[in-house]
Amino acid sequence: MENRQYKKATFAGGCFWCMVKPFDEQTGIIRITSGYTGGHKENPTYREVCSETTGHREAVEIIYDPALFPYEKLVELFWTQIDPTDAGGQFFDRGESYKAAIYFHDEEQKRIAMASRQELEQSGRFNAPIVTDIFEAKPFYEAEIEHQDYYKKHPIRYNAYHQGSGRAGFIKKYNQRSL
Repeated sequence: MENRQYKKATFAGGCFWCMVKPFDEQTGIIRITSGYTGGHKENPTYREVCSETTGHREAVEIIYDPALFPYEKLVELFWTQIDPTDAGGQFFDRGESYKAAIYFHDEEQKRIAMASRQELEQSGRFNAPIVTDIFEAKPFYEAEIEHQDYYKKHPIRYNAYHQGSGRAGFIKKYNQRSL
């Protein structure tokens, strides 16, 4: 068996249910965990995060093989799953816990994320400024089991939410692909 060096990436993109599937379908993604990051409370619960009292955002932590799926591709895929111009949350989910962000784990990730955001800003794809945050990674707390792999466990509810939240339509409009 090959000795591979896996890396970690963390993204907040609104509801974490919708951030798992697009990454889960890629070769080189080893594991995706839904959870919370960026706040001040240790081991927050879903209810606490949704109460907007912990400072956390819903996020996904991705363990990946950079030889098969480099960080640049992860960031590129991230941008296609969010509205990077929305400073108040994502789609119909509003508040701090639903704001988009890239959490870098090292200087290389920071450089790639910053360059990618600047490139997106300059692309003219959006009529408003890119406001997605880029932060140094903070402790990540795994969400409750019912939030893990939600799209696999509850495909009908997931698809209804993905459509009803406005995410699917946005992705189709701005990226010519609906995941």
